[in-house]
Amino acid sequence: MARLSREEKAEALLAFEAPWRDRGLRVAGMDEAGRGPLVGPVVAACVVMPAEPLLKWVDDSKKLSEQRREAVYEEIMATALAVGVGTADAAEIDRVNILQATKAAMRRAAEQVEADLCLIDAVRGLGLAMPEEAIIKGDAQSYSIAAASIVAKVTRDRMLRELDARYPAYGFARNKGYGTAEHITALKAYGPCPEHRRSFIGHFVQVEP
Repeated sequence: MARLSREEKAEALLAFEAPWRDRGLRVAGMDEAGRGPLVGPVVAACVVMPAEPLLKWVDDSKKLSEQRREAVYEEIMATALAVGVGTADAAEIDRVNILQATKAAMRRAAEQVEADLCLIDAVRGLGLAMPEEAIIKGDAQSYSIAAASIVAKVTRDRMLRELDARYPAYGFARNKGYGTAEHITALKAYGPCPEHRRSFIGHFVQVEP
């Protein structure tokens, strides 16, 4: 089977939304970044994209290089009809758990956007003001969710670069807060910084209750 061109892939992602768009519905896509790292917030984005112009590099953020994501992020922000970003910080994650914090961040993002329907990557039961549709692996199927995945990922990566400037010992700019060997070594040597998720790092260092 021939590999799709970038334009064809973007068209396929947009075509997934045709059952809703063809009814005249304003479709939002929602995704998150940062559920797995040991440090920093979880970030959710809710994005409403027009059908035209079609941005050929919109795709699951994990399939794009960091440089490409940054460029497509700027295109999305210049093109989108609406963008909402919500976060839940490390303290909230520790207090309510990562799933509930993710849902809270998603609700905060959705509150900034007006739409008739929200397509969400996998997460159900948010209780939004608009109808919700959870899509398994939605960032690889839906144009709007893919756009949201890029906005969430780039937003969080930029936050981690800021954290790296404040706490350079951990290599946050490189590891984005994930538990790499470099990160774990620094965590053991220096202990956690204020932005570490205490509920995530107990396997590596002793943390105060």
